[in-house]
Amino acid sequence: MFRAHRSAAVSAWVIASALALTAMSPAPRPGPAERAGTAAASQAAPEAAAAAEAAEASVIGEDHARAHARLRQAAKGSKGYPQTKRTASLTALRDSQAKTNARFDAARFGRFTEFFPSPDFGVHVAQLPTGKVLLFSFERTEEDPTKETGPTNTVGRTNAGRAYLWDPARGTGPRAFKKVAPPVVLMPDGSYAPRPAPFFCAGHAYLPNGMVGVFGGNVGGKGGSGAKLSFVFDPWTENWYRNRDMSAGRWYPSVVTGADGRQIIMSGQSERGTGTPTPVAERFPALRHPVPWRSFDIPVDFASQRLRSDAPFRNDYPHLFSLRDGMIYGLGRDADQQWLFDPVKEVRTDLPRRPADFRGYGSAVPLPAGFRGPDSVLVLGGDPRDPLTYRLSGGRWTVEEPRAFGRTQDNTVILPDGSLLTVNGALDTRDYGNGPFNPKADLKYRQIELRDARGRWRLGPAQRLPRGYHSNALIMPDGRMMVTGDELQQIANDPDMEDGMDGSIELYEPAYLHRGPRPALDRVPAGELGHDTSFEVSSATPKDVARAVLLAPSTVTHSVNTSQRHLELRITGVRGTAIGLRTPPTAADAPPGYYMLFLLDAKGVPSTAKWVKLGVR
Repeated sequence: MFRAHRSAAVSAWVIASALALTAMSPAPRPGPAERAGTAAASQAAPEAAAAAEAAEASVIGEDHARAHARLRQAAKGSKGYPQTKRTASLTALRDSQAKTNARFDAARFGRFTEFFPSPDFGVHVAQLPTGKVLLFSFERTEEDPTKETGPTNTVGRTNAGRAYLWDPARGTGPRAFKKVAPPVVLMPDGSYAPRPAPFFCAGHAYLPNGMVGVFGGNVGGKGGSGAKLSFVFDPWTENWYRNRDMSAGRWYPSVVTGADGRQIIMSGQSERGTGTPTPVAERFPALRHPVPWRSFDIPVDFASQRLRSDAPFRNDYPHLFSLRDGMIYGLGRDADQQWLFDPVKEVRTDLPRRPADFRGYGSAVPLPAGFRGPDSVLVLGGDPRDPLTYRLSGGRWTVEEPRAFGRTQDNTVILPDGSLLTVNGALDTRDYGNGPFNPKADLKYRQIELRDARGRWRLGPAQRLPRGYHSNALIMPDGRMMVTGDELQQIANDPDMEDGMDGSIELYEPAYLHRGPRPALDRVPAGELGHDTSFEVSSATPKDVARAVLLAPSTVTHSVNTSQRHLELRITGVRGTAIGLRTPPTAADAPPGYYMLFLLDAKGVPSTAKWVKLGVR
């Protein structure tokens, strides 16, 4: 069954001793998020800092002590990278963006519009069926962008997660954001320090009821070690719920939702630390639990289930896709690790070797295929020396049209009109063209690229910030694209490091929003829609409607977006303001869950989307 959880006198010398101990110890510097650092790094500094914090907390309280720790760290960071430098950098980026974009016609290339602060880095983002966007990441341990910002290799209380909701309906100011802190947990790191769950660098996908399943995270130490954590975020109550731990720790895993609504979890560094990717594949929820279907079906204390077949990816965050044949396609970073998984028989078979060599953090997109679900995937990015794109279709690879140049850390999204757009990117993990951990960036990595229906790419306008590692993008119900992520660039260009808004979001209006008035979509069915079923929507502009499209919402991190999907709907007739439509044939074509329904005119201009739910249980 589903269940729902619903100062005394202070001794000055003790505080002074705690502060002095912290000051004598160098600030713990986490290893690179790519885990280039070694697990043998000295633990003396983190242990000393933890002891100091514990001593201070015993006197003035945990919250007050944490505030002191943040102030001390901010003082250190401001010396190496003062606010004047951040402000000047952001101003220079604004000016170069305006100069670059003056030559791009919005009706052909779209345009970047709003740029505003966010309380979170947006290492992970998810478009929710409520219209809000979930952002989550980690509490920073460093304010100098030339150093690693996150707590990858730290142990204890500072290795913590955080999460927020952004409500676009409330605008772009601080009031538009709501903190939705993850549950407080005790991690198996020997510190016995409760903290908000460090679920950064986890994997995630949607359940049929619109909830987001989040799996894994970072225990801390060992160059980055995997957590067994399992959560769901409920967009309806705006709360997190914890489930039973997975059978294996996972840091950098991938998750995909199959045709039955259950989630398949693969890869990730194990609890033993960097260099130990787990081959264990799991299913959530386990078959003995029902699939969370209705909005009030909250999985709590549910277990995952180990699959009989394994997934021995050598490198983590593989791209996973559930295509129209109902199979799970696991496309690893290594050219020889391309696999097909049968989620029913729990069998793994080989796919042909990808033509390109090793690819790091690059995009992969299930290509639109009309009225049926996708049957091919386009793999692109991940190698700064290779601008080519590669398509897997019918069990074989073909080389497709190149982009203007190679880039890693890019995000490629499907737009409502079926075209593709690449945003973000870098030369390497923390290298934007001028050396690692150097916030200065080559302008080209700030330019978007657009792919039309013929597969041709062209460069477009530049975004405000360069965004590489941990960058993200998604399409919102109003048809705009939200861009965020890359904590290094966000703190390097923070207009006010003291206001608690250390992230940023930028919005882009695709070209279709500059080609005339939008069709109207006034009403859609409130209940669930079965597959291969006729239904009606109402529109005040029925004569303007040429197409109807379902676009799955995105939940994305580390250039991995397993949830994207674009489907055309058959128009069965028009009667007054009522437009008859027909849903995709099967759950393999369109897995059960929430979709954004757009009506488009002959020029590809979309309506504002309304949410529909596919699948009847």
